[in-house]
Amino acid sequence: MHVSFALFADAANLSQEGKLNILGVFDALQVASLPAIHPRAHLVVHLKGSNADMGGHTVSFRWLSPAGQELWSSSGDLNVGAPPPGVLEMDLPLIAQLDLPMDATGSYTMAIAIDGEHTIDVGVQVRTAAQISPNVMVS
Repeated sequence: MHVSFALFADAANLSQEGKLNILGVFDALQVASLPAIHPRAHLVVHLKGSNADMGGHTVSFRWLSPAGQELWSSSGDLNVGAPPPGVLEMDLPLIAQLDLPMDATGSYTMAIAIDGEHTIDVGVQVRTAAQISPNVMVS
């Protein structure tokens, strides 16, 4: 099993047909002040699997501050069933709705592990309004 892609979005879901819908992909957040919490972010992890991946797996998430401090962690079980006949590769989308705590400006990381093995990091840059330069218009 491998990660095809992983990202943060404002919203994500699976349609009745099994299509992955993603809205508002982001890699940066602007907050008024810190500490803050970004509510209801969607972490989307798109896994690809094969017959060899059938069975139980553990997926772990660790939210790390710019200083490398773990602010939040969670893990869950993933059970991969048999693919339909003739299918060699399966799409295994994971969607987690999360509140993201932030205590400083800088680069945050969501470290993702499958079966205890680190697989991918998803980064988010956090800035405050004071860090944003005003736009200058020249006529």
